[in-house]
Parts: sequence; C-alpha cells; structure tokens
Amino acid sequence: MSNAKRIRQLLLLSPLILMTGPALSDSSTAAYPTKQIKLVVPYPPGGSADVLARLLGQRLHTALGQPVVVDNRPGAGTAIGAKAVAQSPADGYTLLIGTVSSHAMNPALMSNVGYDPVRDFTAIAPLATIPFVLLASPKLAVNSLQELIDLAKRQPGKLNFSSAGIGTSNHLAGEMLNSVAKIQLAHIPYKGSAPALGGLLGGQVDLMFDLILTTVPHVKSGTVRALVITDLQRSPLLPDVPTVREAGMPALELSAWFGLFGPRDLPPDVSVRLAREVGKILEMPEFQERLRALGASALAMSQSQFANFVVSERDRWAQIIKASSITAD
Repeated sequence: MSNAKRIRQLLLLSPLILMTGPALSDSSTAAYPTKQIKLVVPYPPGGSADVLARLLGQRLHTALGQPVVVDNRPGAGTAIGAKAVAQSPADGYTLLIGTVSSHAMNPALMSNVGYDPVRDFTAIAPLATIPFVLLASPKLAVNSLQELIDLAKRQPGKLNFSSAGIGTSNHLAGEMLNSVAKIQLAHIPYKGSAPALGGLLGGQVDLMFDLILTTVPHVKSGTVRALVITDLQRSPLLPDVPTVREAGMPALELSAWFGLFGPRDLPPDVSVRLAREVGKILEMPEFQERLRALGASALAMSQSQFANFVVSERDRWAQIIKASSITAD
C-alpha cells in the first residue's frame, strides 16, 4: 500500500477520534487560528528539520489562513527549542518540529534536559523519516554487513566508526550496531557530521552511519562503500543497497524521524485540526516529491499511533543509551 493511500485511510479514522475523545467546542475550532503561528525548529537554518519546517509552514499557511513563521532555536542538542515549546501556552500558536533527538535520545542522554518528552508535549502528527546508510571506507575489505560483523568479531576493538559527536544520532547508531551484532567497534567523535564524513573519506576511520541524502554522491563516486540502509524498504536514491531486513538484522532499523508537537494539554479540537491539515499535506504528491528529494518519506500513522510511537522510541533509545553507558552531561 502506498504512503498516500495509507495516510488517506488513517485520515478517515479522525471522526472516531472525535467521537471517543472529550467533547469539542465548535466555536473554538472555527476560531482557531486567529493570529500568526510560530513553528520552532531546534536546529540552525539549513538542515533537514529546517527545510521540512519551511515546506510544512508554507502549506499550513494556505490551509489555516494565518502566517506560519519558522523560529530556529538551536542549542543543547535540541533541548533549548524543545524546552521553550514545552513551557509555552497550550493554545496552538507555538509548535515544535520534534525529532528522534529531542524526544528519544536527549532525554536519556541528559540528566537535566528540562522537559519530559511524553508528559510535557502533545504529539500532534508524524511528518517524515530519513534512514541512515552504513558506510565503509574502500580500504576496508568488506562488501556487506555480515562481512563487517565477521571481521569485527575476528578483530574486537580494532575497527572504528566516526560520528558528529558524543550522543549524536550517528554515534548512537554505531552503538546500536555494537549491541545488536555483539561486536566492539571503537567510537571516534568529531565536531559535526561533515568532519566525521571527512574522516571516513580521508581514510582516518573505517565506518560511519550517515543520513542518506549526504551519502548518495559519495557512494555513486565510489569514495565510500554502502553496506546497508537502516530501513525495511530500499531507497530509490540507492536502489542497489540492501536493507537491514535483507541483511538479516531487522533490529538495526532506525531513522531520523520528525513530527509536529505542541505543549501538553493542547485543546483536542486544535490538536485534531492540525493533525488533519498535516495529514492532507502529507498526501500531496508535490509534497511527497519534495520529501523524496531530501531522502525522506512520509510517516503514515494516526495521531494516537504517533503518540505511541514516541513512547516506544523514547524507551528504545533509553535502553540503548543505558547499555552503552553514554552521557552528554
């Protein structure tokens, strides 16, 4: 089933949500929104979350009839922006582009992150997901995930992987591989994804998990070797790269995911209205095409499924981080 068809079916469930939820106020639904909406992005301008926010904001402006302004609030690994939204009035005028970092990784990495990723937010709607690709240096004599695991078991602690820094998503992806495959890859942190990829391209490190969009040109030029994509479906950007399921390791499925959040206790009518409008936007062929250009795909879930997904991701990454004894404090 295509993403568009699945999203369309989930949208048909919205009346059931309305029937089983708290009584809704027709007047407040009709009134919202009456002023500008602020969409907080906990990253600097230019990254995937920022681009996604601007694409979404433009279409929400058309759908809601009010301006949607992107407010970049980077810092503390997404904690600054996320905390600002958690502490905002629950009126639907301050929203967050939340990610796997803000709602799954950082709460487990930081002892005082300043918010609870589930209790302090209303999970409004899923947006998109971008898989990682496990890259190997051409100097490394492996051509598949299984060959890598076999080599790592013969040489425990000898192979290494780069990341954008301690506690970043590509660091935790490497730790997940260690845990799932029961191997010992050494972690080499860099100050950002670009330097980490540079270390791999320069032959200073053996491996790296990188988002697919920045991976593609290097794979096609042969400067790195793609071993596996951390998704259950192959990507049209790299159709020859096997998935983790095909490689026999579905537990290694992971992605950089994005969703729309509001503060806790957001009025149900406002939350449902936003969820419906986002669902319609995700159905738009031109929006899906823009996602594909980012190496992303739409997340097809109902509002309640998305809320449960956030809980499961929080718990999943908490276990991985605890097992790896990683901290960002």
